[in-house]
Amino acid sequence: MVFVSGVLFLILSLIGLRELIFNAVSPSLKNGIAAGIGLFIAFIGLQQAGVIVKDPGTAVKLNAHFASPDLIVFFVGMLTTAVLHARRVRGSILWGIIVATVLACLLKLALPQMPAGLSAVHNVSESMLNKRFEFAKGLIALPPSLGPTFLKMDVAHALTPKMLPFVFVFLFMLTFDAIGTLIGVCEQAGFMRDNKLPRAKQAMVSDAIGTVAGAALGTRTVTSFAESAAGVEAGGRTGLTGLVVAALFLFALLFSPLIAMIGGYPPITAPALTIVGAMMLQDVAKIDRKDYTESIPAFLIIIGIPLSYSIADGLALGFISYAIIEAFSGRGREISWLTYVLAIVLVLYFVFVRSRMASSQRELPAAQRQSLRLPLVQARGRAKRSRPV
Repeated sequence: MVFVSGVLFLILSLIGLRELIFNAVSPSLKNGIAAGIGLFIAFIGLQQAGVIVKDPGTAVKLNAHFASPDLIVFFVGMLTTAVLHARRVRGSILWGIIVATVLACLLKLALPQMPAGLSAVHNVSESMLNKRFEFAKGLIALPPSLGPTFLKMDVAHALTPKMLPFVFVFLFMLTFDAIGTLIGVCEQAGFMRDNKLPRAKQAMVSDAIGTVAGAALGTRTVTSFAESAAGVEAGGRTGLTGLVVAALFLFALLFSPLIAMIGGYPPITAPALTIVGAMMLQDVAKIDRKDYTESIPAFLIIIGIPLSYSIADGLALGFISYAIIEAFSGRGREISWLTYVLAIVLVLYFVFVRSRMASSQRELPAAQRQSLRLPLVQARGRAKRSRPV
């Protein structure tokens, strides 16, 4: 399904439809998207670190075990990053990760010596540090083979009538997640010129090619990640940054045990997301708050993205409300015809396709429902451990 939707995604990019949608978004909505993504990745960071936890009554709440090892690692890493950034120290995010990693290692070594009473009070036995954080078993590892997943797509099954709604949902998520992420990161980087992004088509085509290639290789969905704003905040502005990061990713395959140790324990990396999310909120100041036809849809995007846990769904709330408010406020001629078309398409999508998909998914076995889970930009998973050399 991801491969088929990725091919359609690439076609939309090549014919320029994605660029038209990108340019149809008003400046206030673009700023709202950037701020909404900031709240979203900050919420992801707080949630992954265990600062925010589930609550049956209010959906979420603050973790009561404030002195747990996980929260200690998170807050030390976050405050270190914040202080260094405030002092204009280059690489503040990286230094924060290093400090959090060292602290996590020290706390892990100290766990066996911790008194039982103190451990029970601070819920140490249930902490991620106790259950998930493990020291790297070796420094270098061979990457796993691509043989089991390379070109294993079941295209024929994806094109059956029962699966087409899922393909369309994947396409919707890919399109609007990528557009929203591109807007948010480019606003953060200062690339926007007169509400347009120079060379937007090239950026979108390369993004789509990555999706198709990733599906062919059998990887997780390859798309633009909102967390890329961390690289922008660290100073990355040109294509050379992406090439260097790609080369380092390839090189890092050899050090997967060490990478898995750091990436597999969210309190180490979550401070970077939280700090960058806070920095992206500066775009709220650019929204014309006195113009309610602009500020209300922008607010719905800002609040919709983190609460729906989806960039695409948050964008949809803003697009639909923006078209309706503009049309019935006597300013319908001031916005692009494409905005109305998108609003209508989005309403039809939510009323018919999304509801049908939800009904179809309930009829599937549990294992198959799990495999059809939507590829949200914030999806995370623990890295598979490779064989230590």
